[in-house]
Amino acid sequence: MQPNQVPEQRYTMTWSGGQGEVKFLRRSDGSRLRYFTTGTGPPLVVLHTVRTQLDYFQRVLPALWDQFTVYALDLPGMGWSDIVAGARYDEPELCGAVVEFITALGLREVTLAGESMGGAISLLASIELTDNVRNVVAFNAYDYPSGLERGNWFARLIGTAARLPGSGPIVARMENRMILRAVLRGGFVDGSALPEDLLRELRRSGRRPGYPTVNRAIMRNLKGFVNARSRYAQISVPVTLVYTEHDWSRVAEREQVARRLTNGQTITVPGAGHFSALERPTEMVRIIRQGAGGTANP
Repeated sequence: MQPNQVPEQRYTMTWSGGQGEVKFLRRSDGSRLRYFTTGTGPPLVVLHTVRTQLDYFQRVLPALWDQFTVYALDLPGMGWSDIVAGARYDEPELCGAVVEFITALGLREVTLAGESMGGAISLLASIELTDNVRNVVAFNAYDYPSGLERGNWFARLIGTAARLPGSGPIVARMENRMILRAVLRGGFVDGSALPEDLLRELRRSGRRPGYPTVNRAIMRNLKGFVNARSRYAQISVPVTLVYTEHDWSRVAEREQVARRLTNGQTITVPGAGHFSALERPTEMVRIIRQGAGGTANP
């Protein structure tokens, strides 16, 4: 597809109140990553979940940009970042994009925070960014098998079918707002916490030519994050692991991750599901501030 000449910003400007800028970073391979930035203070880079985009943090960032210079990134192929034909969209490529983003902008003393797949990427990217990253806050890191399928029966059906070699491409192209809503609600205790306007925006970006291929590739490559857990022992910066009470991960899986870290603490947020940025944004704000050494109260 032809890349956009101007970064897509319509939806982002609605929840940000027109504050900040939506930009593209051109990568060494010529592709571009869309990102939103605003605020003052030390840099905070946030990474979104599977099947969302930077706007996932719409309830979090307005409470943080007075304390941090925030950078919210659309991961490769997702949101409005460029789709690259032939890209693998696997763990090394996604983590490499984040490393390139932070180094290209020359960011230092970064708080690197992410949820779900974004949490796992934050942990892994920090290994290569020891001179740039001050600390990591990983919310509900998606580094265990079949997480999406644990949400509800519908997510299990769609997630399993999308990975199949024969019918998978067809299932990926079938996504509409009703299907996406049903799948994502498997990650909430309170389903009303999923904003309908965000759902519409996700479908708008998801209708781009080539996006079903990207989405399916990511689904099939999530196992790479499970294998990559062995590298967590190499993380040298302080880590805050955050799990919500009703996250898809199991207690034994959470404990296994915590044992691999040499400088980590674990926090549990009660009464929420996998998507804490939407269901418990105030808690996410508090924990990010606390993890970065700021005030603990939002």
